[in-house]
Amino acid sequence: MASNVNPTVRRRRLGQELRRLRELKGMTAEEVAERLLVSQSKISRLENGRRSISQRDVRDLCGVYEVEDQRIVDSLMQMAKDSRQQGWWHAFGDIPYSVYIGLETDAESLRVYEPQIITGLLQTRAYAEAIIRGGSPEASEADNDKRVEVRLRRQGRITADTEPLRLWVVLDEASLHRIVGSRPVMREQLEHLVEMSQLPHITVQVLPFEVGAHAGINGQYSILEFADAADSSVVYIEGVTSDLYLEKPLDVQKYTVMYEHLRAQALNVDQSRQLIERVAKEYAR
Repeated sequence: MASNVNPTVRRRRLGQELRRLRELKGMTAEEVAERLLVSQSKISRLENGRRSISQRDVRDLCGVYEVEDQRIVDSLMQMAKDSRQQGWWHAFGDIPYSVYIGLETDAESLRVYEPQIITGLLQTRAYAEAIIRGGSPEASEADNDKRVEVRLRRQGRITADTEPLRLWVVLDEASLHRIVGSRPVMREQLEHLVEMSQLPHITVQVLPFEVGAHAGINGQYSILEFADAADSSVVYIEGVTSDLYLEKPLDVQKYTVMYEHLRAQALNVDQSRQLIERVAKEYAR
């Protein structure tokens, strides 16, 4: 799971460098697209790392930006070559949120707000199976099984012996009471949640019903942060047919402030754990 085998992060870093070269040249994405006879959207996708980039693309862009240092060109072309390698998740076929998995794999910390369900990294197998099958009733059993395995594989980031992902989760109280699978499944899930919340790198808070309207009322989102200063933070918002990635500093700042409000409005760690334990016992009746 090291970043040196993560094609998503390599594409992102390469895109950032290409954007920097364009801005140094004082050109807009539209001007570059006109020079290369391609669409402006292609230039934008290359720069935001959402699309594979070929060595030919890099060569052409360096030509437009008049990069004279061949060492820089060679370095960027090597990054393009490396970015076309496959991450571990590609072995599972077409995963809709593969870009997110690549970012999560390399992230140093992750902050999540979940209004409806227990977040994926803290799900048990039985709970994950019920969530995935319930959320994709039209999918084949094989496809749902694949998605379950991917979700469980992702959890390796928080159980790693060295440099585990720092995870902070704010759950709406509704996620504790929504019966996913069955009452025994929910009891197992909440007991697992309590156990995981005691790890030093994992923080779980519950936003109680009594708070009423709050800063996360518009829905789920995640904030990913990275150890490398060259990698800007990303806000991830999951969608049904497409996902949204926000990287502009003002956007990230807005969601960060919203998250701080959620943390302040939620029960503290001990109170949250007590509530989760209480609800878990209710499922045993």
